[in-house]
Amino acid sequence: MKSNEYGVKAIAVKSLSTDQLKANPHNPRTLFDRQDLNVLRESIRRVNILVPLTVYREKSTGDYVILDGQRRWMCAQDIGLKAVPVNEVAEPTLVQNIVTMFQIHKLRKDWELMPTALKLELLMRELKETKEKRLAELTGLNEAVVVRCKKLLSYNKGYQDMMLDANPDKREKADFFIELHAVRNDREVRKFKWFKQDQFTDDMLKKWHEKGIKAVTDFRIVKQYINNAVKVRKTAAISKRLQEFAAQPSLTPDHLKIESAKVAAEAKKVLKVADNLYAQINDIDVEEFYGEEAMWSRLEALVQLIRKKLRALGRREEK
Repeated sequence: MKSNEYGVKAIAVKSLSTDQLKANPHNPRTLFDRQDLNVLRESIRRVNILVPLTVYREKSTGDYVILDGQRRWMCAQDIGLKAVPVNEVAEPTLVQNIVTMFQIHKLRKDWELMPTALKLELLMRELKETKEKRLAELTGLNEAVVVRCKKLLSYNKGYQDMMLDANPDKREKADFFIELHAVRNDREVRKFKWFKQDQFTDDMLKKWHEKGIKAVTDFRIVKQYINNAVKVRKTAAISKRLQEFAAQPSLTPDHLKIESAKVAAEAKKVLKVADNLYAQINDIDVEEFYGEEAMWSRLEALVQLIRKKLRALGRREEK
């Protein structure tokens, strides 16, 4: 096993009884759906365990604790193996243990993120380290994953336990809480008199289960509608709409669309395009672009369109 800055030393390779081993409490992967282990279980049944587990002996109890190979150990128990091959290493410190577990058990797509977040929280506390870049270096996690983990840690234990349910059919997905984080932590939203973070989270869970929210990315739409309204000083209006949205599970994110806010957002986009186009046209050397007929034709059409819109605006102002 490769060592890191908190590396542990190898001692010996041997065989141990399966009941002498126990799971590592600091494994960032604690949710193992039994059905997903079928392939590994059948492989071990056919050819036994080919890669030894990595373990250390706990001085306080004498137990052998698994650093690498918990899935192999679980499958060995399932099929009744009496012993498994192990590579024993020296007992690590708490920080060594957590960092080594992260380095060995690189995060995979099928992992649930909440258990990882809890181990990351322990590491942050032990090292008094909160910087995403440093935590990513220590654990081998992607920096974006560290950020996602920290968002999950902002939720109370009740919500965290929902993501840790042993039954995959009842387990709430971490992505729901990660996407919701931007809305429930929005600076303006938290000022609304009616707003309470946990009640709002409960309302969103109910809406999610009743299909008022069809995809977790709908929370990005919710956040955009809030931003649009705040930018044009429609805070009171969006507060009322958001309260209604939370209270009625059937309401979709479109309930939050305030037309004047949408128009203002579109106007801002057009203004940006106009500014860029103005700068580009201003820089054109007419002599150099003399033969670019398609460009000049399109610009002429644009001039005519702008004049048409301005005439319509003038007629509206005369009324």
